[in-house]
Amino acid sequence: MAGGFIIDGPSQDYGARLTASVIITCIMAASGGLIFGYDIGISGGVTAMESFLKPFFPSVLRKMADAKQDEYCIFDSEVLTAFTSSLYIAGLAASLVAGRFTKAVGRQAVMLLGGVAFLVGAAINAAAMNIEMLILGRILLGVGVGFTNQATPVYLAETAPPKWRGVFTTGFQLFIAVGVVAAGLTNYGTSHNSTWGWRLSLGLAAAPAAIILLGALFIPDTPSSLVQRGKLDDARAALRRIRGPAADVEAELKDIERSVEEASKMEEGAFRRILRRRYRPYLVMAVAIPLFQQLTGIIVIAFFSPVLFRTVGFGSDTALMSAVILGAVNLASIIVSTFVVDRYGRKLLFMVGGAQMILCQVSVAWILGAKIGSDAQAALPRGYAVAVLVLMCAYSAGFGWSWGPLSWIIPSEIFPVEIRSAGQSISVAINMGLTFVQTQTFLAMLCRFKQGTFAFYAAWVVVMTAFVALLLPETKGVPLEFMSELWRRHWYWGRFLVDERDHVATPHP
Repeated sequence: MAGGFIIDGPSQDYGARLTASVIITCIMAASGGLIFGYDIGISGGVTAMESFLKPFFPSVLRKMADAKQDEYCIFDSEVLTAFTSSLYIAGLAASLVAGRFTKAVGRQAVMLLGGVAFLVGAAINAAAMNIEMLILGRILLGVGVGFTNQATPVYLAETAPPKWRGVFTTGFQLFIAVGVVAAGLTNYGTSHNSTWGWRLSLGLAAAPAAIILLGALFIPDTPSSLVQRGKLDDARAALRRIRGPAADVEAELKDIERSVEEASKMEEGAFRRILRRRYRPYLVMAVAIPLFQQLTGIIVIAFFSPVLFRTVGFGSDTALMSAVILGAVNLASIIVSTFVVDRYGRKLLFMVGGAQMILCQVSVAWILGAKIGSDAQAALPRGYAVAVLVLMCAYSAGFGWSWGPLSWIIPSEIFPVEIRSAGQSISVAINMGLTFVQTQTFLAMLCRFKQGTFAFYAAWVVVMTAFVALLLPETKGVPLEFMSELWRRHWYWGRFLVDERDHVATPHP
């Protein structure tokens, strides 16, 4: 049963068991999220360190020393935000290239390439002597993030048994959160070194890069990818390894072959194909899900949380530790999500998380407006600053069990095999592009909109929660090979999915 109807097919899970092999394989693949998470957590802390600002961004230090400073505008520097955001414009380009690479060489190879690029970028950043070296290192980090973010969620969706696909795909977001917490603790420790602490923070990005490199070396490619490249025996062996002896491997392999064969009959490329009317639901979700994830505001808050907490009155050490607390709450909430996402489904978590985020953002906007208001030089009273921290933690928890993991799960599982690489590439590219825009503009927005920034994001969460309620079907437990049937039966999207064999629109339920 899925979405209120029975899916026609030989089996929903092919008798697959939760084997040690599939657990180890998916954990090693999901570790690709570490490099993304580490970068998210490390950037904001490094940009708040005086030892980093002094040689590269002295104008920001001058603002901090100004007795008449605007608390909202201390860190408003286009060059400073370019240091953070340059990674994501590179990630956008890399994710689009990675879509073609994954089809040609497989998911595993793309994950390896991403790890190598991130490793080199980390080394350049740690040795940076000028802005140009910093930006070059960030661009290489972006290539690594773009490649791994494109390949890893698809790898997990294609490898995990349908019954536990949500749990394993959530693992990618879980490792992102682990990376964020690790980076926060690293920043807290290295900030006490007044000369080269920031170099250690940036250079230790090599550690998660090495983990994904080693992990990718010891896992097989996905059965779907192997079948696409004509390696049927390897695909069969991979299925036997990850599904266990009791599974009906031949039935699953036959369904994968059928999907790939149908895809190969279509002459046009995947990126042109996804623009066709019958793929409209998938294209909309490929754009809307990452777009809405960014418009929750979580990425910029995760990046700039040390900056944000310094803005509301915390000292440097307290701000860095507050960022660690924020990351730890997010990590705990993602762990909660792994236990409930395949039990209660995707839509319920979207609804609960959305309501929680709206409440917290509106409350933060109210506190900042009531206690600071238009007096940009006023400091937030200590008790209210702590209240902002608590609300930000609750907001982070709401994101952690909803839009955080689900924004990777949904795009990785909804696309038919013929457009899967293209769809995931578009999704990651939108994610990277919006992250670039947001990281480049957030500090300027905070300076000009002040507390209205949080009301702005709250309004978007209202819109996206309504979108999910109306237009996203429940996908839990549906095998990838039968996902199209779910969309054919949707009250709205069914009109776009025409069965090309008989050219008759599938009736609505």
